Amino acid sequence: MSSRSKESRDKITKAIDDFNPDIALVHNTWFNASLSIFDVLKEKNIQTILKLHNFRYFCTKNFFHKDHIPRNEICSACGQCSSRYRIFNKYFQDSYIKSLMIILYGRRYFNLLKSGNFKIIVLTEFHKKFLSKLNVSSERISVIPNLFDINAKQLQIKMSNREYVVYGGRISEEKGIEELINTFLSCNFHNLYLKIIGNGPSLSYLEDQYSSESIQFVKEVSNAEMLDIISNSKGVVTATKLYEGQPTLLCEASLHGIPSVFPKSGGIEEFFPNEYPLSYNQYDYEELKNKLIYLNNLDDSNEIGKKNKEFIENYLDEKKLIKDLNEVFND
Repeated sequence: MSSRSKESRDKITKAIDDFNPDIALVHNTWFNASLSIFDVLKEKNIQTILKLHNFRYFCTKNFFHKDHIPRNEICSACGQCSSRYRIFNKYFQDSYIKSLMIILYGRRYFNLLKSGNFKIIVLTEFHKKFLSKLNVSSERISVIPNLFDINAKQLQIKMSNREYVVYGGRISEEKGIEELINTFLSCNFHNLYLKIIGNGPSLSYLEDQYSSESIQFVKEVSNAEMLDIISNSKGVVTATKLYEGQPTLLCEASLHGIPSVFPKSGGIEEFFPNEYPLSYNQYDYEELKNKLIYLNNLDDSNEIGKKNKEFIENYLDEKKLIKDLNEVFND
């Protein structure tokens, strides 16, 4: 997607003229929509709010690999690792041309984030601070997480009778699935297995590599099926290597009174009570192992799940979030 396109600009202009909006709330423009939309909205003096769901803009603002990922580090925005032999910031591993296009797009996109006159909504305080460190004015940024249906029912199955923990999402290297599997297997559980739900580039490799009664792979399921699986689980777990936005699976688990095990990364902790006992330091897989053992030993009172449910219902209260959104619109 070109950052500027006459065809895109004409389509955007017509759509705006036909609808005549007072406010434009823009989602997920990164390489999905022409940046001409911001030019047109500015020219027509329409109040504009951009909602950022992830950190991908950080990865495509530089031409050089070393400026994207310092030596011996991993990018927590996209999961790529540093390479001493790479000069160009090859974001798409299969294409130099596509990588060049996304960098040209990304550099203009990032400049818009820094100098645009529109407001920005992010999902976490962590993301707001991240942008502020990149010289995006914090006065333009509001933190409003996504709404959820908070009327989830809590099943009365005893924790001691639950047989599995769940990972759900993309099956890829940057999500830390292989590290999660190896850590889980090292626990030597006899009464618990790991259910991995989703699809992605690492699925075939992991299925071939880890054939075990302790690991079950399930390809994509419907949202209703996923909620049923979560609500019957002992807990959900992630070993992501990324800065995550709002952790959908973990929020769903909390709404069902199900505990979560997760790394202290990005803004995940903001969706859980303070001093949460099942979080661990990112990349510390020995600590992850201890948290999984802790989870397996939870008694039937399930105090952690109950506190998570109470916290998330308050944090994602619909009236509160709508009030916050109206304040952004009316500011």
